[in-house]
Amino acid sequence: MIDVMRRAVLVPIHRDGWPFIAAFALISLLLGTAVSEPLGWIGALATAWCLFFFRDPERVTPQRGNLVVSPADGLVQMIQPAVPPSELGMTPGPLTRVSIFLNVFDVHVNRVPADGVVTRLAYRAGKFFNAALEKASELNERQSVRMTTPDGRELAFVQIAGLVARRIRCDLKEGQPVRAGERFGLIRFGSRLDVYLPQGAAPLVAVGQRMVAGETVIADLASGEPPRKAEVR
Repeated sequence: MIDVMRRAVLVPIHRDGWPFIAAFALISLLLGTAVSEPLGWIGALATAWCLFFFRDPERVTPQRGNLVVSPADGLVQMIQPAVPPSELGMTPGPLTRVSIFLNVFDVHVNRVPADGVVTRLAYRAGKFFNAALEKASELNERQSVRMTTPDGRELAFVQIAGLVARRIRCDLKEGQPVRAGERFGLIRFGSRLDVYLPQGAAPLVAVGQRMVAGETVIADLASGEPPRKAEVR
């Protein structure tokens, strides 16, 4: 019980966050001592938010094969057929795309959605429209990843920069074996993750549903279940 409480309170911070946290803290100190105390308190709140943004909690990932888990915390905003980014060189034709929108209060550490091998990485510079817009998938800056599952199926996932996001980090390499739920990157600040499911795979989530990266199952590649329906209650 003590260990559970400790993990809930002392959430790890992603290493990319420490320079920002230090900068926010220094500015807060300078504002509070050299300008005015109220500004210092405002800076302290901004520093606390920065700590919150870069949190990197542990996740419990289901281990059964053929599962596709969410690569990001956030809200399922769209589920629709769409053609994967052309730079990935996948078989032409639309696949089911699950789009997950992350606001500035979500955990922004991204996780691999399935077991397999990374077969292609492709970065493309672009615009910085609101990531909630459909056109963001095509026009915004993005980092695309293509991978093959152990049974030979292909899927893709794409980190998309948002309106205030200006930095996409992806630590994957082509040819790298990966496991579902492993950390692979980060987007700051506010963003979107698109997942393109293999042909014939039905999503087990619905628009408006909250996702937990590395935990929420968004598809079962071994299941013949049709797409799920849901309603707000």
